[in-house]
Amino acid sequence: MTDLLYDSDEEALRGSVRALLATHAPWQRILAAVDAGASYDAELWRRLVDQTGVTGLVVPAEHGGAGAGFREVAVVLEELGRAVAPVPFLGTVVATRALLACGESTLLRQVAAAERDVALAVGLATAPDAAPGAVTAGPGPTLSGRVAGVADTAPPGLLLVPTGDGLYAVDAADPAVRTTPVVSLDATRPLVDIEFTAAPARRVAAGEVAATAVRAALTAGAALLASEQVGVAQWCLDTTVDYVRQRRQFGRPVGSFQAVKHRLADLWVELTEARAVARYAAANAAGSEASLAAALAQAYCGPVAVRAAEVCVQLHGGLGFTWEHPAHLYLKRAKSAAIAFGTADRHRAALARLVDLPGPGTAEGVTSRSTDR
Repeated sequence: MTDLLYDSDEEALRGSVRALLATHAPWQRILAAVDAGASYDAELWRRLVDQTGVTGLVVPAEHGGAGAGFREVAVVLEELGRAVAPVPFLGTVVATRALLACGESTLLRQVAAAERDVALAVGLATAPDAAPGAVTAGPGPTLSGRVAGVADTAPPGLLLVPTGDGLYAVDAADPAVRTTPVVSLDATRPLVDIEFTAAPARRVAAGEVAATAVRAALTAGAALLASEQVGVAQWCLDTTVDYVRQRRQFGRPVGSFQAVKHRLADLWVELTEARAVARYAAANAAGSEASLAAALAQAYCGPVAVRAAEVCVQLHGGLGFTWEHPAHLYLKRAKSAAIAFGTADRHRAALARLVDLPGPGTAEGVTSRSTDR
């Protein structure tokens, strides 16, 4: 049975990341950056990389990494979600998972040493069971085609691009690669469309190895995103509880009203369950149950984060609807994350297939419902 508790090393890592974010990424700074149109914090990213070594967490020690696991990555993502930090850590981990599946040692060393940023050139909404992109490989090799809605491509580094016959590495700064910013609901996770016009490339993996690497990367992304969603939900719950303790109405704290208590108690239960699901998904992100764990995590954790953010906005009353309060940053992050790596409905359908459970509308499902009645 998977141990869902945090160990001392994970708590120490959490403390380091939380302290760094508290100092260099308070919500006031993030909100000011969003106001100024700066949706990516390069300084914060370099601090995270240099001071905590986050890019090398899951890279094996023989390739210069920390040799940790996805549980540690999940702890970092919880804290980044709690701060809605505008850094490309999730995309870096997804791309690193693809490199691990390919056994690409040279690039892994560069990522671990923070010599190069890397991202998987796949739309953020792409589910693990979807066919990614419409990029084709030509002679040279070169790549041509377009990928829409890619996240975590700042700063420009190396792009891992799936095609029909393999996985290729492309320099994002090459003139044959054009990125166009896309209006995104979540300003702290900017999206871009990427167009390749005979862009020089190097093949990293081919055939089934490449396809397996991309599926593994997207599966890990879905599994680990759940921890970020837990961090978002935790901030929303903590902040709302603090507020309703202080805000008074009719001569008493708002939090003393039974209806408010019930909403927050229900949210606490959902968040506790979501944390257990996210921990299970992180522990199995690279194991034999990775697909099952990822589908379970996104079927449950995404909706919980959205509800937590909605409760946060609503129970803050008029204050929660203002631009000056950070609640809207968390609602936008939760809403955009709810469709990342596939919607909850898609993951529920995948979960049903994985456990061989007949879905609604099938002959088996109709028969079983009729028999129950």
